[in-house]
Amino acid sequence: MAEPEEFVAAISDPGEIGRAEHNRGDRFVVWVSNVAAWLFPILMLVICAQVVLRQLGHNQAWMDDLQWWLYGAAVLMGIAYAVTTNSHVRVDIFYDNFETRKRIRTDILGLVWLFLPFIILCWDVTFDYALTSIHADEGSDSPNGLHNLWLLKSFMNVAFIFIAIAIWAAYVRLLSMLTRPALWKQLLFAFPSVAYIMNLAFYYAAFGVAWLLREDGASARDVGRSAIFGAFEFSVHEMRYTVLAGLVLAVAAIFVARLFDRGEA
Repeated sequence: MAEPEEFVAAISDPGEIGRAEHNRGDRFVVWVSNVAAWLFPILMLVICAQVVLRQLGHNQAWMDDLQWWLYGAAVLMGIAYAVTTNSHVRVDIFYDNFETRKRIRTDILGLVWLFLPFIILCWDVTFDYALTSIHADEGSDSPNGLHNLWLLKSFMNVAFIFIAIAIWAAYVRLLSMLTRPALWKQLLFAFPSVAYIMNLAFYYAAFGVAWLLREDGASARDVGRSAIFGAFEFSVHEMRYTVLAGLVLAVAAIFVARLFDRGEA
């Protein structure tokens, strides 16, 4: 009769699992996330202190605001950490039965065809969100709350860049398990994300030039109505010039990276 297998439970640091395969981007994300993790015990202390003070009749509105500040910052940083350590929640009845290479391809698809475009979109939306808050010198709704709310909203925008770094680093690590991760391959296999980034780069560059050349009294909305931000029709479809420019720039970047890779080879 075979002896029963022994199962050993151990507490381990997710950031150290698979460290030998981590690249510099992965280690950077883990290091920053480990520092940001101290926000959670600080958050617990603030919550406990506020509960005690409230029961004593000394409610502190600024501590209520601080809780949201700390929680928001910690969670955003935690998203990047979860991507790097693959410690996020995965609900997939098929993934566990995939062979190794199929799992890697599935992870790559999820990271740079789905997740990274969404994070880029979040960055784009919160960029204007942060600028508006800075311009208005936004503060708390409570007179005794934490003011300079633009600090939190600006941090939120920067945090999405941090998450994007984590996604790209994880993507390159996974790609290296399938093939040599030359730059042109990185750009090609992440084409939706690359095209989206190029689109935004072209859009903001064009907007900046149009803003500098605007007529006296023209507003940002007037600049946004310039011809370069228009669209053209083909068949029953419509495409904006900035989107077309993003696609062309993405293809050009892949082509140039391929040429350089040949030269180095």
